[in-house]
Amino acid sequence: MVRYNDELIDEIRTSNDIVDVISQYVTLKKSGANYFGLCPFHREKSPSFSVSPSKQIFHCFGCGAGGNVIHFISKIEGLDFRDALETLAERAGIALPTDTNQEDSKRQALRAKVFEINEAASIYYHENLYKPTSKECQNYVKKRKLDNKTLKAFRLGYSNPSYSDLYNFLKSKGFTNEQMLASSLIIKTEKGDFVDRFRGRFMIPIQDVRGKVIAFGGRVIDEYKPKAVNSPDAKYINSPENIVYSKGRNLFGLNVAKKYDTSRLLIVEGYMDAISLYQRGITNVVASLGTALTENQGRLLRKHANQIILGYDSDGAGQAAIVRGLDILTNLGCDVRILQMEGAKDPDEYIIKYGSGRFLKLMDEAISLVEYKVKILKNNSTFNSSNDKIKFLNEIAKILVPIDNRIEQEVYIDKISGEYKISKEAIYAQINKLKYGNNNPEKALTKKPIKRETKEDTNNEYIKKENMIIALLLNEGNAVYERIKNTVSPEDFKLQQNKKIAQKMYEEFEKGKSNIENILDLLEGDEECISQVTGIMSEEFEISDTEKCIQDVINAYSREKLTSRKNEIIKLIENPELPKEEAIELEKELNELIIKLAKK
Repeated sequence: MVRYNDELIDEIRTSNDIVDVISQYVTLKKSGANYFGLCPFHREKSPSFSVSPSKQIFHCFGCGAGGNVIHFISKIEGLDFRDALETLAERAGIALPTDTNQEDSKRQALRAKVFEINEAASIYYHENLYKPTSKECQNYVKKRKLDNKTLKAFRLGYSNPSYSDLYNFLKSKGFTNEQMLASSLIIKTEKGDFVDRFRGRFMIPIQDVRGKVIAFGGRVIDEYKPKAVNSPDAKYINSPENIVYSKGRNLFGLNVAKKYDTSRLLIVEGYMDAISLYQRGITNVVASLGTALTENQGRLLRKHANQIILGYDSDGAGQAAIVRGLDILTNLGCDVRILQMEGAKDPDEYIIKYGSGRFLKLMDEAISLVEYKVKILKNNSTFNSSNDKIKFLNEIAKILVPIDNRIEQEVYIDKISGEYKISKEAIYAQINKLKYGNNNPEKALTKKPIKRETKEDTNNEYIKKENMIIALLLNEGNAVYERIKNTVSPEDFKLQQNKKIAQKMYEEFEKGKSNIENILDLLEGDEECISQVTGIMSEEFEISDTEKCIQDVINAYSREKLTSRKNEIIKLIENPELPKEEAIELEKELNELIIKLAKK
């Protein structure tokens, strides 16, 4: 039986958005950053089943079931891990290698080699940028005011003007012509020669969310007018889609942005827009890959951000892209905002012209979908007669009807009423007419709070503290581990599941990991631990000061250990058969412990 490697398993998992998959089995409604519904694994009347698009996990606060998308399919369909994996692979259109299908196995082997080629090429281009022979590109970098931090964050580079520098380099690394052609970095001419696709260009590696190099973009570095888009002299040329690259499934810069706060993400049109904004402190930015926003890209955005801001160019094509993007993102249940730029054609020009402070203010003031629709409606309407105003009111009502949140609806009604001199009563009447027909009943649009059942164990202060430590380790990584490892060991955890989880995490940190993103993989096969960790990941810990929280944890465990040793010594001293010399030493230690505890 063929073993599926970790890379393939990861690809299958990331290609199946958990919200989309679970929505086929459970009716989910968005509440805050997560989705909730009735648990399919036990009977309940109030929804306690939570799905997190950002963490790609599910957890039931009632029965404790939890895991990732593979665990869900396995549990709901009654499949083992391998069968669940194959079900999801089929859903995503991913071919799996088999003993009998040599073509699939060969394809997987070729994919692995192309990833190796892309990685080697990106390092080659990046190192080349710093060589004395790359002055022309270095001048371009200076002109764009790109610092070393940005160059390294995106692994930017330079391709020599020579026809076969990269080809010769890859050949020396042992890659075959077939593998190099599959990477699309090398082209075979009509004469049968092998030449580099990218020559004399500023190189921009395209990495997927995991940081794997999947393609490249190359930009001209001189200022002559580039020729047609399909010409070798075009301003930008990009890798075509190939065995590892599908532009509609990826977003440029997401691998960099996710290292920072991505509670909101700005999406722009071009690579250089994203790079320029990052250079000037806007780290939560990604770019579409030369194509209209796709559903797969929308799912990636939803997975990593609570709010998405569309920052496309102000020209006709950019505005058309906004409309397409809005439809996709709103259908996926995303909170969408639209950047309103004046005085610049794109975000790159705006931030260079006005600075990062003003750009951040622009992001804060990005308008909602409703406001954008009203703005477009206003621009396309005339107010020459009463009929024009009535028509405008009807269209406004159509925009406001789908809003479920009564408070949000009232805010928009107040704003529209004041701005367009239409009475609030008239707007309400038209909304009710569309919603309820001519009967126009007065129905209160109230939203029932979600009831979350919790286990008795979570009331235990020890367990709460352990859960918080695991949450800190998951969120802050090695920085927390290095601080607490000498004070808090896995053996100090009282809940058995937490002890196992901590042990796995400590082992990974000792291997040099900076963060642990595959905790569910590390716990594979242990349902109790998976349930426990998804519960912790789903819990909202109110930590306003991380540094103080870490110090409080260290102090608490130090105090517990001192107290435990103090009580142990007291019991030993009470033993009448204890030798005098040993009793004296223990009393001395006891006094020291009492002093230490007084200071804690």
